[in-house]
Amino acid sequence: MTLPSAPTPPAAIGTRFFLVGYLPTYIALLYLLVLAWAVRGPGTSFTRAWRTATQLTAAQIVFVALLVLIIAVLLTPFQLGLVRVLEGAWPDRLGGDWSLERQRDRRKRLLAAAEPKSDDPAEMWRAGTAGLRLRTRYPLAEHLVRATRLGNILAAMEDRAGRDYGLDAVVAWPRLYPLLSAATKAIVDDRRTTLDMTARLSGTSFVAAIASAAILYDARWWLLLVLAPLVVAVVAYLGALPAALAYSESVQAAFDLHHLALGPAFGLARPKDSADERVANRQLCDLWRQSIPHPFTYAAAEPAKQPSGGATA
Repeated sequence: MTLPSAPTPPAAIGTRFFLVGYLPTYIALLYLLVLAWAVRGPGTSFTRAWRTATQLTAAQIVFVALLVLIIAVLLTPFQLGLVRVLEGAWPDRLGGDWSLERQRDRRKRLLAAAEPKSDDPAEMWRAGTAGLRLRTRYPLAEHLVRATRLGNILAAMEDRAGRDYGLDAVVAWPRLYPLLSAATKAIVDDRRTTLDMTARLSGTSFVAAIASAAILYDARWWLLLVLAPLVVAVVAYLGALPAALAYSESVQAAFDLHHLALGPAFGLARPKDSADERVANRQLCDLWRQSIPHPFTYAAAEPAKQPSGGATA
């Protein structure tokens, strides 16, 4: 039995945990173990690393798999924090200020490109394409712009999803999500898993690059192997961008399809029109966000159904 045969999780582990938590951790740990085995002894030898891997006992492989599982479980609560870091939530002294200004400049260029210069169909199409990129990749307000492309895609989702119905997506989404249909929820969950998987792979690979540099610090040109996890980190981050766009699209679709289910779930009457709905939704969001009370009118309870058939006394 060799180490590469180990990345099969127990059947009780869900697909999301395997893809987001277990698999990236396993890949990074395997890479670091191979490097550690290669530098152990005189010189650096991947033949020695391969020989060590093929001589592992079943107990050692189970120990490695269990170690990966424990690390993945411990890192699970930090998944949201990792996504926030990739969104640009880092101190200004680490380049946050420079990156934020760069993103604001990109937004300004898209704003200018979204303005048609003439009535020519080709020019209108070009401006419309720029406008679509602007709406899906940047929030409406400049103060909401974040320091990375991923952060701005998710900020645009939070800013626009539910806006047409008077809903603040940040506070409304945890209440709307349980009301989604099975088909809509499956699409949202699948796209969120893809986003989290690419984000975790990017972050894990970056940490693996730092750890591999520590392992290979005196291995001369073998130190170039640090570039391998760095390339994976960059490619995974670039993959997170279309994943974020797809997730944003599914969240917006969820609001479009199920926004009318939110009020009745809280006992409110179905709104008469869109203007009435926006007023009620803004009041609900004020309550959830800032605990501002509003005089809600609840729907009348449906009369109990009388049993049909049978003689009456």
